[in-house]
Amino acid sequence: MTYRPLHDGWTLSSQDLAPDVKEVPATVPGCVHTDLLAAGLIDDPYLDDNEHRLAWIGRTEWTYRTAFTWSPDGHERTDLICRGLDTVATITLNGVRLGGTANQHRSYRFPVRHLLRAGENTLEIRFSSAYDYAEERRAALGERPSPYTEPFPFIRKMACNFGWDWGPTLVTAGIWRPIGLESWSGARLAEVRPLAYADGTVDVHVRVERSTEEPLTLSAGIAGVTAEQRLDGRSAVLSLKVPDPELWWPRGYGDQPRYDLAVRLGGDEWRGKVGFRSVELEREAFTLKVNGVRIFVRGVNWIPDDCFPARVTRERLAERFGQATAAGVNLLRVWGGGLYESDDFYDLADELGLMVWQDFPFACAAYPEEEPFRSEVAAEARENVTRLAPHPSLVLWCGNNENLEGHADWHWQDRLEGRSWGAGFYYDLLPAIVAELDPARPYWPGSPYSGAPGLPPNDPARGTIHIWDVWNREDYTRYAAYRPRFVAEFGFQGPPAYATLRRASSDEPLTSDSSHQKAVDGQAKLLRGLGEHLPRPETFDDWHYLTQLNQARAVAFGVERFRSLMPWTMGTIVWQLNDCWPVTSWSAVDGDGRRKPLWYALRRAYADRLLTVQDGELALVNDTAVPWTGELRLVRQSLAGEPLAKEVVAVHVAARSVTRVALPKSVAEPDDPARELLAARLGASRTVGFYAEDTAVAFPEADYEAHAERSAGGYRVTVTATTVVRELALFPDRLDPDASVDDQLVTLLPGERAAFHVTTARELDAAALTGFPVLRCVNEAVRS
Repeated sequence: MTYRPLHDGWTLSSQDLAPDVKEVPATVPGCVHTDLLAAGLIDDPYLDDNEHRLAWIGRTEWTYRTAFTWSPDGHERTDLICRGLDTVATITLNGVRLGGTANQHRSYRFPVRHLLRAGENTLEIRFSSAYDYAEERRAALGERPSPYTEPFPFIRKMACNFGWDWGPTLVTAGIWRPIGLESWSGARLAEVRPLAYADGTVDVHVRVERSTEEPLTLSAGIAGVTAEQRLDGRSAVLSLKVPDPELWWPRGYGDQPRYDLAVRLGGDEWRGKVGFRSVELEREAFTLKVNGVRIFVRGVNWIPDDCFPARVTRERLAERFGQATAAGVNLLRVWGGGLYESDDFYDLADELGLMVWQDFPFACAAYPEEEPFRSEVAAEARENVTRLAPHPSLVLWCGNNENLEGHADWHWQDRLEGRSWGAGFYYDLLPAIVAELDPARPYWPGSPYSGAPGLPPNDPARGTIHIWDVWNREDYTRYAAYRPRFVAEFGFQGPPAYATLRRASSDEPLTSDSSHQKAVDGQAKLLRGLGEHLPRPETFDDWHYLTQLNQARAVAFGVERFRSLMPWTMGTIVWQLNDCWPVTSWSAVDGDGRRKPLWYALRRAYADRLLTVQDGELALVNDTAVPWTGELRLVRQSLAGEPLAKEVVAVHVAARSVTRVALPKSVAEPDDPARELLAARLGASRTVGFYAEDTAVAFPEADYEAHAERSAGGYRVTVTATTVVRELALFPDRLDPDASVDDQLVTLLPGERAAFHVTTARELDAAALTGFPVLRCVNEAVRS
């Protein structure tokens, strides 16, 4: 068997280009937007308001064309393999139509041996407008309820391409995954689906395409164990048993060993890795168990990391996954408005011990179940369940995002007038496919969901919930009113890093309106969300710092609340880890990959061990495999640092548990809430709490000494506090866009010191590094 990529020599053309532009060079894999950008024909869609001026691209027909030479290679058959076409495509080879496609989420294979000719061959792929296709089907099948006017439910394509409350409307087209020719003779491995179990068993399901009826020999090997079988038909199962396998564990629970598996059929070979582990779901409590151990999920939601997915490399994923693991995350939820992600995505998750919750690509809308959609959904689901089944990191299949809630609670039923809305996918088709192809992995019909179709989907008492009254209407302290079993979405907005905003906007000077903002009333909600927690900003610099800080506090408040409820609550999945472009959003890492203050707050809230004040008690959260013991020291003190009351409590927190300690009256009740604070410490863990909101605290004007000096890889910034310093933050990207800092949002008590490491390759002004607006705190000196 031979494979030849066809990634070179492509051009892009359209009748809608300028008359003097016949065609432009095209990069494959890629898309129209990135090709036009590389050719200098459009401005960057992510900057200023360019998104709106480029809407015509999604309503245009585009043609990709290449020529390649070919000579007979001795094989019986040759297939054109298209790993990903986005989306409505017609493929022709040497003027002969091979077929049409209308699904971004699957691959296609076309036999082409009879059409290839010695010498030059021409391959052409014409992409029709995704809008035209979707709008035609909407007209034929009838409107379906959706939060947006865009027709995304009527095409099997990444939904957020059509815009979302954090993303731009950039409707793409192109050859977005590899394309090439595969030649073979006799037989080939059409499908290999290994299912690995915790007892060391690997059942290798194989499907074969063959051009001969001669007997074939199928073999497989793993860890020195081999199996072989004579194959007369077109499918087989080889079972192997590895003795005493090392188990794959989520990060924080053990190691992530994987085993090399090889499957051979004549000259064709499949190679991959598997991990041995079991996964179960306690359905009412919605608790994941891996290898029999209940796991508290410290999760984040994942959206496509770029509107143009071909730009997302393995290196970029590794950086983003590194940011997730460094923040204490152990699960990524691949959200239903995006994609089945790349092989690199799941391979890295396996390697790092990051569990993956995979939504099928349906989100926030009613979807038609009529043809051609039912067949396309079945095809994409079968292909991707088969592709992803070997990955031990994948712990859950989920039918959709918010569609069950939409049908129950968003007034869809009257508007549907009896039309299909997706129930047949979520309750019948998809679970049947998972049960057939991946039977040992749990399936959940949607999120939020309470475990049965007749129950309210967003019931905190069972299953999963999404909490969006906070952000949309309520103060973030409302999280304390919830006692959920599992929170699969909750979050709060904040702007991107300064350097990201500066790159994305040409405004001079920057204002709060310079950032992209897609959420309804988003800017007003940002200010309303400050509530009594923080002062109202009067300048852009204050707006940027205070709204970023408030985002960090809001999400940390929710995470700490829900972690304190373990084992009743067994998971939180923050909305969201990442962004696809520069925008004010709910992300912890912005669209340029910079960590926002939320990321640092999340790292503290998702730490293995956590101290958090809840309901007049101190909750001691121990998410490690060993007990947490010692003397808990509680100090009520004045803002000036004078101890007013002290208590010492001997504590023992069992592994993977929470212990609550009632605060003694001497430290629970202040004499003057505006002038006192509570400090709690157990070993290396500390928390500082105030008895009033910041706007009601009589903070002294912050007094501290700050010094910056050169150190390996950048600068060391040392801050020594004379007074209390509230939420000290350092923003070195204001001086160097590539600079970053190792910590943020540090509260110092009088006499305490903090050291920050700034990573930068540039020479920075030390005075600027330790002054406004780079160094900030809540109670900083009032500026004239």
